[in-house]
Amino acid sequence: MTAFALGPKARTAGYRLCGFDAVGSTNSEALTAATGGDAGGIWFAALQQTAGRGRRGRQWSTPHGNLAATLLIIPDADPAAAATLGFVAGVSLNRALGQLLPATDIRIGIDGADGIGHSQGARIALKWPNDVLADGAKLAGILLEAQKLDDGRHAIAIGFGVNAVAAPDGLPYPATSLTELGVARSAQQIFESLSDCWVDVFGLWADGHGIAAVLDYWRQAAAGIGAPVSVNQNGQIVRGIFETIDDAGRLIVRADNDARIAITAGDVHFGATASARS
Repeated sequence: MTAFALGPKARTAGYRLCGFDAVGSTNSEALTAATGGDAGGIWFAALQQTAGRGRRGRQWSTPHGNLAATLLIIPDADPAAAATLGFVAGVSLNRALGQLLPATDIRIGIDGADGIGHSQGARIALKWPNDVLADGAKLAGILLEAQKLDDGRHAIAIGFGVNAVAAPDGLPYPATSLTELGVARSAQQIFESLSDCWVDVFGLWADGHGIAAVLDYWRQAAAGIGAPVSVNQNGQIVRGIFETIDDAGRLIVRADNDARIAITAGDVHFGATASARS
């Protein structure tokens, strides 16, 4: 039994749900539904993915008991505005985790730079463009995929992967889980909270008209603002200080010569690890 359930706000807003114990990919399920004529507003949630994927076609495995969830929507917004839904997703997931984790398990400060150990609580933060970190280790990821429909609109599959019980093995970067953080929360609990938080933040987004407010919330929860950063753009490394996220959602790096470089995509590393990992 998967026993997934929508939160009360999500039910009231008319969202639907399809739950699985295991599935190939919740994003694939969503995009297949879109091709079949689904009007959107439906969640696909699973305790395990056997063919999940991350950014740039990377594999994203989901050990059983973790959360894999995808929301299919067909927004009334142009593609450029729809691309900012990743920030809606990040803020929604950050809020959901904040509701589920005791306050003593969350601490504030630039990721990896405040000098407080795990005994003081984990630092939960958003990493540009689409990860959630706990003390610099990946706790969750978000993947957006778009599909053009016959009527010219775009269906958007917004995928969430949360390490509830275990982090995948063999990753090229640190990863953690809620269990490793000493927090016992099931995938079903995370999903129910996420589905409600999505309603609030998506309403704020307002078909792209409210993206400025969403980005403000994203910055407040961001990892690494004001700290050294390096960005790998297909082998080209950009280094400097992570200054902010601009109004289009681009990462702004201030280089040593004070030039401000706008980054639209790339793999980001912070602080002392920036040089070593890039």
